[in-house]
Amino acid sequence: MNKYLRMTHQREIIISELNRSKTHPTADELYERIKKKFPRISLATVYRNLEILSEAGFIKKLEISGRQKRFDWDPGEHDHVFCTKCQRVDNISPPGDTAPHLEPTQEKGYRITGRRIEFFGLCPKCQQQLEVPTKTGERTMACTSCGTTALSDTQRQVLEALAQSPDACGSKELAATTGLEAKQISCQITALKNKGYVSSPARCKYEITAQGKDMLG
Repeated sequence: MNKYLRMTHQREIIISELNRSKTHPTADELYERIKKKFPRISLATVYRNLEILSEAGFIKKLEISGRQKRFDWDPGEHDHVFCTKCQRVDNISPPGDTAPHLEPTQEKGYRITGRRIEFFGLCPKCQQQLEVPTKTGERTMACTSCGTTALSDTQRQVLEALAQSPDACGSKELAATTGLEAKQISCQITALKNKGYVSSPARCKYEITAQGKDMLG
């Protein structure tokens, strides 16, 4: 941590608001909160000082799977888990002695300065939104729009294309594989994500989930 960084009033405001949020806001989200109390502060000022504070070690900058940068008030050692549906990010305790590390022979000549582990899935709120009551009072995962886990022919076609892809792929790749139009792909991806059959580990990239593979049999 850079102990010689001058702590201006603007930086104190940014750190204070980031600490109060207890989430992992983007620069834009943080700016919207700060300007309610300090209307004269600019977005550029917030962006610039967030970068300075993260480089100095007062806060942590998160760059999760190509998504918009988020900022963490806690600069200590920990990992993160994010929701593939609502983009919520939470801190999780570091794995301790089980943390992966590279042996000198594996470093490929790099000077390793850190590591980043990403976990992703559905947060508790999004899981609740995907649950619907059955006649017996039980709850089951289902699409919030149609209330069923069944696949349409088009959805099955998209899901099968994802199952055959070794890596996460985008809408254009799926359109080329399935012969469907981009608008159809986008619509079906949304429905499949709501059913829990598809996840988005990177921006505009999709992959089939274990639940989706089970659905295909």
